[in-house]
Amino acid sequence: MTQAPTDDRAGSGGFRSFWRVWVLGALLPVWLFTTFVATLARVDGNSMNPTLHSGDLLLLLKYPRWLRAWGLPTAYPRQGDLLIFKAPADSPYSYETLYGVRHRPYNVKRVLALPGDTVAIEGGRVVVNGRPLAESYVNDGVLSDQPPLHIPPGKVWVMGDNRLIGESLDSRAYGPVDLRDVAGPANLRLWPNPGLVRR
Repeated sequence: MTQAPTDDRAGSGGFRSFWRVWVLGALLPVWLFTTFVATLARVDGNSMNPTLHSGDLLLLLKYPRWLRAWGLPTAYPRQGDLLIFKAPADSPYSYETLYGVRHRPYNVKRVLALPGDTVAIEGGRVVVNGRPLAESYVNDGVLSDQPPLHIPPGKVWVMGDNRLIGESLDSRAYGPVDLRDVAGPANLRLWPNPGLVRR
């Protein structure tokens, strides 16, 4: 009695079908979307109180960053935007240790000064290009005066809305943030209280 020969193509065909359906058909589009278009970001900490609270879920838009990187027209970044970013790598304030691993976490802060602006803190108020900002979104914290600083090209000055002492590590501690370290703006809260975050 002879045995029918086995066809190895069935196994390889099954793998090719899996690759086409699940990797190229499902996983690749998800990866492309979350890398180049948008993804979710969760707030961790109190530095943006009272605007944001720990556990808030934001929509992080990544395409404005890529448009800028590719030299295409974009209004990004704008003063008042909430940005998701990593603090400067040369600052000791930019690192934390989790499970024994030292890394630079992502932060969320508000853009107050853009490339080419001059920013200072005078009399407890943030002054940009000689004009005090009207910041209705902050709490009643106290700011120490800082001399004027010119923001270099490709960088922004960021601060948390929580101005209570010790609540926000921001550009006052580590200086301007390089836009290459910014993931993108996150001005839309998805949960709770969905809607645009006030500027």
